[in-house]
Amino acid sequence: MNIGVIGIRGAWSTESLSRHLAAKGAGGTVLELSEIGYDLDLNEFSHLDHDLRSFDAFVLKKMGRSYSHRLLDELELLELLERQGFRFFSQPSRISRMISRLSCTIRLRENDIPMPPTYVTEKVEEAARWAEQHLPVILKPLYSTKARGMMKLDDPELIRGQLEDFQRSGGTIFYLQQMVELDGVDHGLVFLGGEFIGAYSRVGDGSSWHTTTREGGRYRVCNPTQELIDLAERAQRPFGLDFTCVDVAETRDMGPIVFEVSAFGGYRGLYESAGIDASDLLTDYAIRQLQTA
Repeated sequence: MNIGVIGIRGAWSTESLSRHLAAKGAGGTVLELSEIGYDLDLNEFSHLDHDLRSFDAFVLKKMGRSYSHRLLDELELLELLERQGFRFFSQPSRISRMISRLSCTIRLRENDIPMPPTYVTEKVEEAARWAEQHLPVILKPLYSTKARGMMKLDDPELIRGQLEDFQRSGGTIFYLQQMVELDGVDHGLVFLGGEFIGAYSRVGDGSSWHTTTREGGRYRVCNPTQELIDLAERAQRPFGLDFTCVDVAETRDMGPIVFEVSAFGGYRGLYESAGIDASDLLTDYAIRQLQTA
């Protein structure tokens, strides 16, 4: 069996998946998405170093070092590979529903998943009006991870200027979300094949309004209530991914809420907080799926 890993060489979770597959005699070659070419006339994919037809499947761990709208174009090519019969964990056609923060939010709200009050517009005037009525609010880019590019808006005298700066820097759609009280803690609940396998908490160090490890947050043990597990399970269900992490929190005023569902997160948080090796579990899962196909 030969399962490849589409990810980033040297990245912790990519290398972990690679090692586990190799140890199980199931491949483990790492390919970066930028290395795959496509000949439209011949309708063939190629790689400089590997014959893609030699792979039985791919674990799709990471598509690039940063999130942007170009990921949707790259997913188009992976979806074409998928339609040609290549097996993926998770399927590109399903991941494409969640790359954009807006697309993910719409699908969650259509399935009655509780989220913070959210407003989307292209007009500075409308964005400023809503923000002033819901202070404090967070302005979020449509494509980002670990809170990159997010901005807290809490001064009504500065909001219009901040929105205009965002627009001048290339932002076209304002995605605004009312800030909720979290006591500096939120959680990641991880699912494999739709089944809950574990959770972790992110605890902020007080230096920032968010809890990301990029800004001083730390992973901690999490023992979620059944209510929180059930909510996260409902949130991930519409996306149908093989592996996914749901970002949830317990708020003072709204009860449990969901922020987003991620196609790629959860590996390191689970390992550092609970000693659960998601790479080991996912590679076993992929091998079983291929053996029973």
